[in-house]
Amino acid sequence: MNHWQPQGTVYGTLLNFRREWDLWGSRMTQDPHKAAPQAPVLYVKSANTFNPGKVLVLQDGVKEVDIGASWGLVMGEQGHVEGVVLLNDWSVPHSSYFRPPVKFRCRDGYLGCGVPPVPLSALDLASLSITVQVNGQRVQTVHLSDVVRPMDRLLADVAEFMTLQAGDVLMLGTDVLETGQRPRARAGDTVCLMAPGFTPWVQTVQAEAA
Repeated sequence: MNHWQPQGTVYGTLLNFRREWDLWGSRMTQDPHKAAPQAPVLYVKSANTFNPGKVLVLQDGVKEVDIGASWGLVMGEQGHVEGVVLLNDWSVPHSSYFRPPVKFRCRDGYLGCGVPPVPLSALDLASLSITVQVNGQRVQTVHLSDVVRPMDRLLADVAEFMTLQAGDVLMLGTDVLETGQRPRARAGDTVCLMAPGFTPWVQTVQAEAA
């Protein structure tokens, strides 16, 4: 399998799944924002996070990581979506979105991105889902039908304040479990993401070398 990785900037989208939006609803009116966000809440996955390999290495004493199963829209010329890619947006567990999540999401290797994109025309977006397995056991199913902003609306809303370039990737977000947390993995765990039409993506979590 060819080990694909992004050629441009990767943008993640926060709070784009209905369950998490609803869980955060009562806190959106609190300080410092005092209201629900009107535009998409984005963050950057920097180039040091790109990890097309089979291993995620934990760093700096981190014991467990959130699994962030997501689809990414790979941009072509003139705002056209060239393809859709299956990604694992790893992050260190954290409880607040009130500060940019750089230290949680932008660690080395924290974007699993080895599966080549699938042409948009080959997919039925309305029925897409991702099954997340840890050590062969299903721990989550992510349904694209549960997003707050579907693909076309997300692209339009983002275009109001920034231009996506060819090679950029816009992730549609990651969902949470009923507890409000994302599935988690520890050193020794093997995580597999599976979605119809995509090659399964498997990575193993390893502890940092002593």
